[in-house]
Amino acid sequence: QVQLVESGGGLVQAGGSLRLSCVASGSIFRINAMGWYRQAPGKQRELVATITEGGRTNYADSVKGRLFISRDNAKYTVYLQMNSLKPEDTAIYYCYADNFRGNYWGQGTQVTVSS
Repeated sequence: QVQLVESGGGLVQAGGSLRLSCVASGSIFRINAMGWYRQAPGKQRELVATITEGGRTNYADSVKGRLFISRDNAKYTVYLQMNSLKPEDTAIYYCYADNFRGNYWGQGTQVTVSS
């Protein structure tokens, strides 16, 4: 099993910034993709951004140019730098990772952007 623990969520005003972190631990066997998804109240969970072991990134159109994903493979950690935050970014943000054994999710961290 792989455990994912997120940190860095909180309350911020519109236009502000936050940085989320997620550390993987446990039975880590060649983690491939890591990333972030989010779920707002009453909505389905949606992709925010992913990054492969080699550094290839993929972003949702709604966050391009404002949110930036990175990872430190030596530390099994993925980051999400969130800039120019908007009230519509308010959601629970979930860390994601996968390897040949399966997909893994963190417990989530709340991000609230006030207008």
